[in-house]
Amino acid sequence: MTGPLDGVRVLELPAIGPVPFLGMLLADLGADVIRIDRLSGTGGLAEAMATSALGRGRRSIRLDLRKPGGAEVALRMAETCDALVEGFRPGVAERLGIGPDTVLARNPKLVYGRMTGWGQQGPLAPTAGHDITYLAITGLLHGIGPAEGPPVPPANYLADFGGGAMFLAAGLLAALLHARTTGQGQVIDAAMTEGASYLGSMIRTFVSRGAWQDERESNMLDGGAPNYRCYQTADGRWLAVGPIEPQFWAALLRALGLDPATTPSPYLHDEWAACKKVLADAFRTRTRDEWAELFAPLDTCVAPVLTLAEALEHPHNVARGSFVDVGGAPMPGPAPRFSATPTAAGPLTQVGAAAADLLAELGYAETELAELRAGGAIE
Repeated sequence: MTGPLDGVRVLELPAIGPVPFLGMLLADLGADVIRIDRLSGTGGLAEAMATSALGRGRRSIRLDLRKPGGAEVALRMAETCDALVEGFRPGVAERLGIGPDTVLARNPKLVYGRMTGWGQQGPLAPTAGHDITYLAITGLLHGIGPAEGPPVPPANYLADFGGGAMFLAAGLLAALLHARTTGQGQVIDAAMTEGASYLGSMIRTFVSRGAWQDERESNMLDGGAPNYRCYQTADGRWLAVGPIEPQFWAALLRALGLDPATTPSPYLHDEWAACKKVLADAFRTRTRDEWAELFAPLDTCVAPVLTLAEALEHPHNVARGSFVDVGGAPMPGPAPRFSATPTAAGPLTQVGAAAADLLAELGYAETELAELRAGGAIE
């Protein structure tokens, strides 16, 4: 692998969702990511993630951490790594014998990354949850969706991947720099609730200054303002319209043939409803793609709302090669881009295929391997 993390070695423990996403990100950036996959059971979401494009670029070993010798294999691997990432509920890694105290005693320079929804402590820490659950207590979910409807979960982009994986990635990189400077590893407690809340810092700032109403579809950036929302077109599809600044708003009015003197203003709250109606009526006169063609050469902050399939063929995405083929599936290419250390999406991972090589690297003798197999720790 190439990339800015070439030479960094990471151990990824079994998990679903944001931990595999983080492992993919680190591998795409050039890290040697070793993934422990569960030995017991096949199928299910974990297996699907491991064998899909999201599971790419890693070396994999099947291992049962609960069986005799299984935890010791993981600990020996951790001795050779710069970082470890896990997404167990609090206390599970400790019960398996691979908690941070044990691992750091074996490798004091290691960065131990822990990702959970609620964090390692607190009254909700031992309970289950999903992106929607975590997002609910941050205050952010309350602000997403139509004014007269329920809050709308933003798939699992915001808490799982934004507040979880991306914040743990930033924490790992910061801690790795510290470890290389000082020789001291540490534990990172990444809570998706706190990462997601951090993403809402700008809105929190607006609230503190009285510039944000704590209700859905009531503000400039939540679909409340007429110049920052989606409008339906003649064919039932949608345009994203976001000309916040006056110069872009003026360009939008020219493109629509509307008179600034008689068009209700998006900068006066009392005129929002009337302004929305004028724009809604205008955008319903053409299809989405007709509008997209008209606005393409203009600076108006207007774009067609594409489906996932359509996004693959958009000229801008095609020109930049934004999507790449990974095992026959179109996937977003590694991001961001680096001038000196270019990155690349790795191949699909063959679950368990690297077991022999990894165990040999750790110095396991054949007699030891036989004991591990007999005890059910490895295949």
